[in-house]
Amino acid sequence: MKATGIVRRIDDLGRIVIPKEIRRSFRIKEGDPLEIYTEADGEVIFKKYSPIGELGTFASQYADVLHKNGGIPIAICDNDHVIAASGISKREVLERRVTNQLEDLMNKRAIHIATRDVPSMSAIEGYERKAQVVYPIIYGGDVSGAVAMIDDGSNTLPNETQIKLIQVAAAFLGKQME
Repeated sequence: MKATGIVRRIDDLGRIVIPKEIRRSFRIKEGDPLEIYTEADGEVIFKKYSPIGELGTFASQYADVLHKNGGIPIAICDNDHVIAASGISKREVLERRVTNQLEDLMNKRAIHIATRDVPSMSAIEGYERKAQVVYPIIYGGDVSGAVAMIDDGSNTLPNETQIKLIQVAAAFLGKQME
């Protein structure tokens, strides 16, 4: 664990303020759920809660099926990181942060489909291959992540079947969290 040098006091209602710098660097926004862990030595650990992250193994299997049957590279993300991938190097993308561009798209509950006029979007920080199709995963009225079809390098635009597969995957994963 890394020490920040920041000290905060608990107020009379048991609250503590997480410094703005930490909230910004970990993309913690007002209303974000946090999990609280304790250690025997007195450590208290806060971790951003990711409902889609609890489907990690299932999401990974679903990504594999999409890739094998649809022939398309897939990345499944929670609001912050890639949690599953298939058809692309898992070692290169798993646990990588999503880009601000993808985060903004999810916050707007928007979709992205690359066309001749709309370029593919950067979705994974530090990863050169871009997303051609992105659909948000919606659970309980909130966006919990996204399913992205990653460019396979062939410079072809996504077809209707591929777009529908990504749309259905996002809707299905949202239902699995209910």
